[in-house]
Amino acid sequence: MPETAEQYRKRLAEYLEDKDPLRIQRETPAKLARLIDGVSVQLLGRRPAPDKWSIVEILAHLAEDEFASSWRYRQMIEHDGATLCGFDQELWARLGNYATWNVREALELFRLLREANLRMLHTLLPEQWERSGSHVERGTLTVRELACHMAAHDINHTKQINKLLGVQR
Repeated sequence: MPETAEQYRKRLAEYLEDKDPLRIQRETPAKLARLIDGVSVQLLGRRPAPDKWSIVEILAHLAEDEFASSWRYRQMIEHDGATLCGFDQELWARLGNYATWNVREALELFRLLREANLRMLHTLLPEQWERSGSHVERGTLTVRELACHMAAHDINHTKQINKLLGVQR
């Protein structure tokens, strides 16, 4: 049975616990680079099942989700209470043809977008962290909550990549 939106949100929140979300976000690109260093292109592109993403597809997803989050952060800060659209990640994967991405380019795009977001987040005033948006799938969330979600999202996909590589961490 597929995970509900609420189960997904709860699971991701458990990943974060008392960890610093900005530190996790800052460390994730380098952590992912270490994980895939020396791994064959064949293994990076191998899907564990027809309906499951390969490592390169996960990295492409991380890059494009970071792009979407860039827009969401900025919309909430500029327009408190803004409507935040969701997106169909499977459709984005098909439209973006994630399976054909170069793994290094996917990781580099993710890293660059993440750096831009972190640079912006580090300049926010306390009241800007509490500005919010109304996400069509997740309800109201603040800039702070989105930053926490993105850190937990990083942990989730890092665990997924570890599993695909057979790493026990």
